[in-house]
Amino acid sequence: MTPGGGTSELESFYHLGHGPLGDRACQGTACFVARHLQPECWQQAVQAEARVYCLGTCYAAPATTRERARPTAQVRSPRAIVLERIASGGARTLADYTRQGGYGALEQALSSTPESLIAQVERSGLRGRGGAGFPTGRKLRAVAAAPGAEKYVVANADEGDAGAYIDRFLLEEDPHAVLEGLLLAAYAVGAHRGYLYVRKEYPLAACVLHVALHEAHRAGLLGHDILGSGFSCEISLEVGRGSYLCGEETALLNALEGRRPFVRARPPYPAQAGLHGRPTLVQNVETLCNLPWISRHGGEAYAALGIPGSRGTKVLSLNSLFHGPGLYEVELGVPVRTVVEELGGGLRTGPLKGVLIGGPLAGVLPPRLLDTPLGFDELKAVGASVGHGGVVAFDAHTSIAALVHHVFSFGAYESCGKCTPCRLGARHVERLFARVLETGPAPHADGWEDVVEALRLTSLCGHGVGLGEFAASVLRYYGEEVRACFT
Repeated sequence: MTPGGGTSELESFYHLGHGPLGDRACQGTACFVARHLQPECWQQAVQAEARVYCLGTCYAAPATTRERARPTAQVRSPRAIVLERIASGGARTLADYTRQGGYGALEQALSSTPESLIAQVERSGLRGRGGAGFPTGRKLRAVAAAPGAEKYVVANADEGDAGAYIDRFLLEEDPHAVLEGLLLAAYAVGAHRGYLYVRKEYPLAACVLHVALHEAHRAGLLGHDILGSGFSCEISLEVGRGSYLCGEETALLNALEGRRPFVRARPPYPAQAGLHGRPTLVQNVETLCNLPWISRHGGEAYAALGIPGSRGTKVLSLNSLFHGPGLYEVELGVPVRTVVEELGGGLRTGPLKGVLIGGPLAGVLPPRLLDTPLGFDELKAVGASVGHGGVVAFDAHTSIAALVHHVFSFGAYESCGKCTPCRLGARHVERLFARVLETGPAPHADGWEDVVEALRLTSLCGHGVGLGEFAASVLRYYGEEVRACFT
């Protein structure tokens, strides 16, 4: 048995357990800001014993597991890098994928050296698409350079940021692109074992990946001596049990080891001591899906897209309040206004009040800052983030007090509890704004600004830090509405 496997201590960490997902309603942020559209659906969500914070159906929010509609998918960048196949109907089978050139990048890379592949990724300027935006080439090189014959690659498919459903549809409609990207990463760093960790809330994605792995094995694209190259790699599929924190890379590694998925203190980083203490590369799904294109076309062609510090394209997922919700691949550097007004067509429910980009644990962008370029450094400068790429717009139906309460309720519920600022601070702010919503302005702010600053500066991982950054942006751009919460 793996450490902690099957114990009550381990099982108590997860919200959904081993059984089927069943009939559930979502209370993620995209559903929260759309709750007025279907109040009965929202009530089902909030009355559930176990919360579900994102079903990846934000384009039809408020959502339930009964939703069967698929989102629109459009390429609105000069080159189609990630959404090319999905925009034209998808490539769920190996035959469809190879018919469109799939696994050609892997075959090409296997005829060259791992160093040449790493160099191409470095030249591309690709940064991680899962939230932190760390340079992918540097990650590859760090794991490749780490001593030890046993190394791992892990695809982080625990896309938990409410508002993001990018990875869900890459997994469901283009699974072999994910596998090819993961195999390229494994070859680059010298790993012979890989894992796909998929969130419980994406049951169809898990089924599709199971079939794709079987197809790849039968075709000699997985296992021993891939394509006669001498390179061998096995990949396994693991399904989560309901925990936002498992999207944090070190918590995910603990989950794979059968341990309670607390966040690990760093250093050491996973590149030095990751899964089972071995050098490990963890990358999110969209990041991996960029690798075949870079391998095939070269890093310089990729770097020709975007702006300095933010090269290439980014897939964005727009929520249901837009006239045109769905998936859009855009060139990095495009103004946020273009995304909101041209691609999304503005809001169908009233004037825009604000936009959350990259998940609930990120800054809120007010309408007056919509001309900010969609770039890592540019959004960071105004207290926002590219993050995962979820774009959740909200209108006057959502007060700032209600939004703060929602985000901190989510933060408290999903906290792993390992560090004190997050464990106690998130719950304190949740309760404070619950009182404001129930009884009106509170007599004083109970030092909440000090609490959120402590979250931002001292939390162990991005969960608490993100809560602090969200609060800072609310205070910065909606200060008058926040001050009205207190007397």
